[in-house]
Amino acid sequence: MPSISRDEVAHLARLARLAVTEDELDLFAGQLDVILQAVARVGELATSDVPPTSHAVPLTNVFREDVLRPGLRQQQALAGAPAAEAGRFRVPRILGEE
Repeated sequence: MPSISRDEVAHLARLARLAVTEDELDLFAGQLDVILQAVARVGELATSDVPPTSHAVPLTNVFREDVLRPGLRQQQALAGAPAAEAGRFRVPRILGEE
């Protein structure tokens, strides 16, 4: 018996606002059932003696050190802007709010 029904797949599709066909409902129900069964098998493993980890292998920080260096002054940053006002970038209003 499948662990996810066709109706549940249709409900999930509606929630995700996905347009799915009748054939896709059957296909997705079968695919999701396989996925849920695989997850259930993983959940059955005896992992009480395995310590929790965030990664399978140790990681080291590969980022460079932060180096302080001069940046653009306000006038330099605004020099390439199509429009500026009161020392800030001026952009078109996209909402009808004030």
